[in-house]
Amino acid sequence: MRESILEFEASVNRAVIGQQTVVRQILIALLADGHVLLESLPGLAKTRTVKAIAARLAATMSRIQFTPDLLPSDITGAETLLQSGTERTLHFQPGPLFGNLILADEINRAPAKVQSALLEAMEERQVSVAGQTHRMADLFLVMATQNPIEQEGTYPLPEAQMDRFLLKILIRYPSPENERAMLAMLRGEAQGAAPAMQALDPQTIFDIRRDIARIHVAPAIDDYIVSIVNATRHGEALDDDLRKWIDVGASPRGAIGLDRASRVQAWLESRDFVTPDDVRAVVHPVLRHRLILSYEASADQIEADQVIDRLIDKVAVPA
Repeated sequence: MRESILEFEASVNRAVIGQQTVVRQILIALLADGHVLLESLPGLAKTRTVKAIAARLAATMSRIQFTPDLLPSDITGAETLLQSGTERTLHFQPGPLFGNLILADEINRAPAKVQSALLEAMEERQVSVAGQTHRMADLFLVMATQNPIEQEGTYPLPEAQMDRFLLKILIRYPSPENERAMLAMLRGEAQGAAPAMQALDPQTIFDIRRDIARIHVAPAIDDYIVSIVNATRHGEALDDDLRKWIDVGASPRGAIGLDRASRVQAWLESRDFVTPDDVRAVVHPVLRHRLILSYEASADQIEADQVIDRLIDKVAVPA
């Protein structure tokens, strides 16, 4: 199973040049059964990355383009009236949210009411419409993209919704070498040079998830995870700067996310136990969107990743 998932990762990397870290983190979210928020400036292949992953999975993909005039029923679906002769019945028409991989494109361009419509589906894996509950598919992953909130026409996501994402992944500009390789790849695709792909069966994902559930986590690692998350709430015990920088720390979902993501990281590294290095490898994407920084941190141009770096430096590593 590990060989098949590593080949899947390599195939995506061939389609998205120079974003190996991004692809690995999305793969971690997929295997941990968690949702992903991708953030970057426009044009840095957020949508292409999600499409490349969907194309290599034997699963259905739904794309929702979030706009200021979108309604909640546009994504969840609604009851429709059907008439057969003299008989009229209400029938639920599923929206695009009922798929396996949901590309929520530019999610922060829709108002908060529409963004909040995703909350139940992301957390409870179900949608309630007209008093009826409709379950999502077993393989259900929301991969949302957003532009930085400084961009015109964007809305900040509600904190409750941000907390539903297992990982927040930042996409940076590619290196000149990768950008040249990207141009060559796109020219080849335009000439029909795209290779045939073997789609990964969703059952393989489910089998891997069961395997990951058996990864051993020692009590010392649990203590390390809890200490990191607790330091986001009580940073003054470790460092004066942390007290000034953090207004609100991570919720218990932060600890749960670190546990799930670090077990996947250990599995990908061919280990059946979690080490502190596994926790540190995933701590930034798991926690960066769960911290609410203070005005003083913003004034000093301190970003969440810098705060997490300080936390990791200050929290004792288990022996």
